[in-house]
Amino acid sequence: MIVGTAGHIDHGKTALIKALTGTDADRLAEEKARGITIDLGFAYADLGGGTITGFVDVPGHERLVHTMLAGAGGIDFALLVVAADDGIMPQTREHLAILDLIGIPRGIVALTKADLAGPERRAEVTAEIRATLDGTVLADAPIVPVSALTGEGIKTLRAALSAAEAEIAARDPAGLLRFAVDRSFTLAGAGTVVTGMMLSGRVALDDMVAISPSGLTARVRGIHAQNRKAAEGFAGQRCALNLAGERVTKDAIRRGDIVLAPTLHAPTDRIDATLSVLATEAGAVGTWFPARLHSHAVEAGARIVPLDGPVAPGGEGLVQLVLDRPIAASVGDRFILRDTSASRTIGGGRFLDLRPPARKRGTPERLALLSAARSTDPAEALAGLLAVAPVDLAAFLRDRNLAESTLPAILAAARAETLGSLALSPTALHRLQAGLAEQLAQFHAENPDLAGLGRERLRLALLPRLPTDAFLTLLKAEAAAGRVVLDGAFLRLPGHEVRLSPEDEALWRRIQPLLLDEGRFRPPRVRDFAQAFGVDERAVRRVLKLTQKLGRTDQVAHDHFFAREVVREMARIVLDVAAEARDGWFTAPAFRDRVHSGRKVAIEILDFFDRLGLTLRKGDLRRINIHRSDLFDR
Repeated sequence: MIVGTAGHIDHGKTALIKALTGTDADRLAEEKARGITIDLGFAYADLGGGTITGFVDVPGHERLVHTMLAGAGGIDFALLVVAADDGIMPQTREHLAILDLIGIPRGIVALTKADLAGPERRAEVTAEIRATLDGTVLADAPIVPVSALTGEGIKTLRAALSAAEAEIAARDPAGLLRFAVDRSFTLAGAGTVVTGMMLSGRVALDDMVAISPSGLTARVRGIHAQNRKAAEGFAGQRCALNLAGERVTKDAIRRGDIVLAPTLHAPTDRIDATLSVLATEAGAVGTWFPARLHSHAVEAGARIVPLDGPVAPGGEGLVQLVLDRPIAASVGDRFILRDTSASRTIGGGRFLDLRPPARKRGTPERLALLSAARSTDPAEALAGLLAVAPVDLAAFLRDRNLAESTLPAILAAARAETLGSLALSPTALHRLQAGLAEQLAQFHAENPDLAGLGRERLRLALLPRLPTDAFLTLLKAEAAAGRVVLDGAFLRLPGHEVRLSPEDEALWRRIQPLLLDEGRFRPPRVRDFAQAFGVDERAVRRVLKLTQKLGRTDQVAHDHFFAREVVREMARIVLDVAAEARDGWFTAPAFRDRVHSGRKVAIEILDFFDRLGLTLRKGDLRRINIHRSDLFDR
């Protein structure tokens, strides 16, 4: 268990920790000289339960609340300190508000300096404390009078902390590694060492880790967990990690960085979140409101953009946090907002979406997504998100710090369908399948002369709009099921065949006889048909190309189309000419004489047969390719 202190300056937090653990948490010379805590202090002790309890001592000065916040993230139990002679003071209230905002559910109030107060004063301060705690997470916290000077109440407090530790369940180490850095320094003989809270997962010797948001990689050379040398560190422990790697120095790692599993490295500078504004604020939080954001040990400048109207004092709303630099975060992380002058706490909340859009951020769809993201149960959150839009599973797991091994159970509980790495609701998948069939049917009805619809055009026409890789997965699945046919970059329904429109069919009926009459071996070209019929060349060319797709014609040369049955006839002639040749080799004139065409047209026809593989060319001679001799029926 990690216990974090809170309370006004000079109320005896450090002295109390020393009385409980025997350790002076003030480690800096300036702290000892001035008698106040300036930076975070740490102490460890076995309180009688056989385990090591960690204590985080925080400064109580109003100008050092940012340091207090760096130590408050990740604690399990709050030790709120109130001096019996002073009673509730400004930083008592602010620290209590912070504990409430970050959701520390359990704690004890230590009524320190009890030796300076008689029974009446103790009763008076106790009543004041109860009134202040009312309505907060510590409303039912016990109040224990103690004195670090006389030892009064220390055994009682130690026993109460030990009992609390026995009741607090250990954090689940099943998630991936996230370690919040609050100190970075160089240790002689070891190198770079960072200390902080194990937020999730576990870390072992020789693990390769990433340092976010910088992206540096490092190897774990050594571990101290709860102030003892260890082979592993687990979620819920305070640890010191000895890190080694290129450019890994104490100056390269700073307070607020997160040491994490490399797959989790994806810093962000824009986050959608819930925000609760303290009732003590003078006005509502409106668009582009400036603030300082604190989450775990990180601090960054932020602008607040309410998504559904300004958030009034004492109210809660959805906001987008636009940060002045990227930070490492996870969905569900708590945060605190303070004013830019660091004089007061404004409010706090919880991160909901680490990859929100910069535009259209307050649409009904976005608000519905954020409402679904409020659930802390992964399967419930996924089901809610899928009711609005498809979900990128890789980002879903990463941003919620979920191991890939948990995915099958989450998908089953959410009743989700998948297309590659994309999850959809069954309703959305059915809508896509139906939309796919409807779009193709409509396209075929409007364009009977076209073989199919382009993939990208179809993807953009369907809702929900899928990424390219997920759309390709959908198409392959639909093709395997026999519901669509993939034809290169185009798609069609299985029963679709290219047909001529009535206008095109009429033009074809005028062209066809001229491709079958006595001049069939030297038919008119596109321009000839256009001049003869008074039709645009493009219209003639388009109709002839369509008839080629329908198997009625073959384009032997540019703008020179032959009827398919004539091409078969010419193929039979080629075979006859080759059979009559002495050695199987024949010339273009020999073929020309049989089809009664000009030399140029004869060569065009034979070149066409070359391209089909029916004939083989050697200079001016050709012969039959015996492997393709059955290309056309004799």
